[in-house]
Amino acid sequence: MDKDLKQAAEALRKGGIILYPTDTIWGLGCDATNAEAVKKVYELKQRVETKSMLVLVDLPGRISRYVKEVPEMAWQLIDVNDQPMTIIYPGAINLAANLIAPDGTIGIRVAMDEFCQKLIGRFNKPIVSTSANISGHAAPAIFDDITEEIKQGVDYIVEWRQDDRTKRVASQIIKVGPSGQIDIIRK
Repeated sequence: MDKDLKQAAEALRKGGIILYPTDTIWGLGCDATNAEAVKKVYELKQRVETKSMLVLVDLPGRISRYVKEVPEMAWQLIDVNDQPMTIIYPGAINLAANLIAPDGTIGIRVAMDEFCQKLIGRFNKPIVSTSANISGHAAPAIFDDITEEIKQGVDYIVEWRQDDRTKRVASQIIKVGPSGQIDIIRK
């Protein structure tokens, strides 16, 4: 894992794209504060930039760096959650402009996976997390599901957990409004 952490963090620092295991499915990642890196992920996925992507942080306390004001309801959801959960927050700040949705929101998930937590901690910035597939195709539940086109389009492929055959699913997505209203986007 140490070699992967070092090389993946180096690729991120250089504005590259990584292919990595998350607490959900295999993902494509980049520096969430680097607009050029984010653009490369959109291009690799053949995804329109108006369809936003989420970011991962390693600790709940880091969310405040990227959201103007975190609604109290979001903190409550984080406190009771024991499954991967992405929360869409209003008022995104300090992130690449092409990562923020047209309405100013951003999806953020606190990573529960040891590798992701360590990588984000080492990189010291949030990283993009989007499924490692061409837009419109099935998301890869395991490493073997990832196409060659995706593998050849990244700057670093993490070796950690490539042989893990546990079929994982995408996170639940909950949108929390400024006054605490909740919309369940994906269960």
